[in-house]
Amino acid sequence: MSLKTGDLVTRSSYHHDILFRIISIEEDLVLLHGEDIRLEADANINDLIKVQERDLEDRRKRIREQEDYSFRLFRQDFQLMKEKREYESTGGYHQPSNYFQIPARVLHLDGDQIYLKKCINLYQRIGLQVHGVHLNETEMPTKIKGLVEKIQPDVIVITGHDAFSRSKGGKKDIRAYRHSKYFVETVREARKVIPNMDQLVIFAGACQSHFESLIRAGANFASSPSRINIHALDPVYIVAKIAYTPFMEKVGVYDALRNTITGEKGLGGVETKGLLRTGMPYIDENEYF
Repeated sequence: MSLKTGDLVTRSSYHHDILFRIISIEEDLVLLHGEDIRLEADANINDLIKVQERDLEDRRKRIREQEDYSFRLFRQDFQLMKEKREYESTGGYHQPSNYFQIPARVLHLDGDQIYLKKCINLYQRIGLQVHGVHLNETEMPTKIKGLVEKIQPDVIVITGHDAFSRSKGGKKDIRAYRHSKYFVETVREARKVIPNMDQLVIFAGACQSHFESLIRAGANFASSPSRINIHALDPVYIVAKIAYTPFMEKVGVYDALRNTITGEKGLGGVETKGLLRTGMPYIDENEYF
């Protein structure tokens, strides 16, 4: 069976564990992107098997179940946070409150256009304002300064695809990673504009990324402490937790990770202040017209 760009495949040498889509084919070398995880890989074309429709539906069903479970956990968490805010804004009285909220602005840089679309859909379901930008990972360090100055975000997500290669060095050697060095450079450039980690919250990384370097560069949260793969939507859940936590409260690392699909082996970070600001009274502009 011939293979072409866009086909969904698995690798025989890895026991068909991950679903990939074909990005490009040059002779016998194929560039692959994970369909649901942020992994980039090369493979020999003879190692690839095109996924049949029945197998594809089974895999997608399992992924949907994981995603739905994480979304339900977030909704439960969100409802508890909302009830707490309403209680505090009314002084404990159970009555309609006349308050407004200033939402966080999110700048999401993504090396994968399909993942970017999935993430934007989830941001919208959650109710967050997002400015999504598709950029190749190698372009991000030179573009980030202008984007920060133009958009003035409260949160930046710097993600795409990555991978660790043992043949290129040990786990501590950033040269052994496909895109980690570009993510690190992007974080550093963003921190030159806004150094304070509470004024600008940064998530950076993808599958198997060099976690320690990203944190040292100034990221609040990053992947991947255990060099494992992360789900495409994980950064959104971390951002949502921070965005809906009042700015007078801190977000513990565990609290930020518990609604993610991957969890603490693939994600980590440092304590970070929430970003939500609540004000009173709410003025309906239509009342003046």
